[in-house]
Amino acid sequence: MSAADTNTGTGTTATGPEAAAWSTDPYADALRAGRGPLFLRRTDGWLLPLDVERWCARADAADLSALHRCEGSVLDIGCGPGRLVAALAARGRRALGVDVSEAAVERTLRLGGTALRRSVFDPLPGEGRWGTVLLVDGNIGIGGDPAGLLRRAAGLLTHGGLIIAETAPVDIDERVRVRVDDGRRPPPGATGSHFPWARLGTPALLRYGRALGWQPVDQWEVAGRPFVALRRSTARVTRQSAEHTNSAAVTSSQRARNPSVDRAAYGS
Repeated sequence: MSAADTNTGTGTTATGPEAAAWSTDPYADALRAGRGPLFLRRTDGWLLPLDVERWCARADAADLSALHRCEGSVLDIGCGPGRLVAALAARGRRALGVDVSEAAVERTLRLGGTALRRSVFDPLPGEGRWGTVLLVDGNIGIGGDPAGLLRRAAGLLTHGGLIIAETAPVDIDERVRVRVDDGRRPPPGATGSHFPWARLGTPALLRYGRALGWQPVDQWEVAGRPFVALRRSTARVTRQSAEHTNSAAVTSSQRARNPSVDRAAYGS
């Protein structure tokens, strides 16, 4: 996706069909109200409920089980309304959320977290230096290409960095096109923007991860929510060093455009 600079505190504005879809009124309205109903609707009409109330509440026991395993600075991809970033900040941890939704970023900032309105596929601060990448609340599905997202995470993490991902509670490996939907009957002719999405259970995530050099270091479940922690093998990390160098160059350029944002994220 392309990125256009802005002069706002949220940094670069995310663009593209996925950004437009998550910026639609049903999603923004649900976050501002702190409740649903809200769904991802597949092109065949099937609805996946989204747990807006939990997203807008404080971090729960399952969330904390993931946060306690974080290492170093934390990048929360698809941070939503910011409960995880805020919980980390309250504990004195260095954390940044990124989300394509303006409403999500606004709510994260109000909670005391740091967040940018940006896609994970846009240039991000600190590429190659994050200790942990979080992919919670089904966000392993972002972009509809789990392997591509894992490769992107490799360029964001420091050597030996950790991915903590929440997986679907069933054995599934599904790639679909969806749109954000509040479950109401739309006006005649009205349709939201569709974008690619994926749903992965733990076995599928482990298959994708191992093929790309990620090794599982922990698996657990709390309150019916399964999680996996993955670490990049040393050999694969070494081969990624050139990519990390290039990412650092991109980040340096981005910092020149948005110095205050990067200082906020890194305290430098």
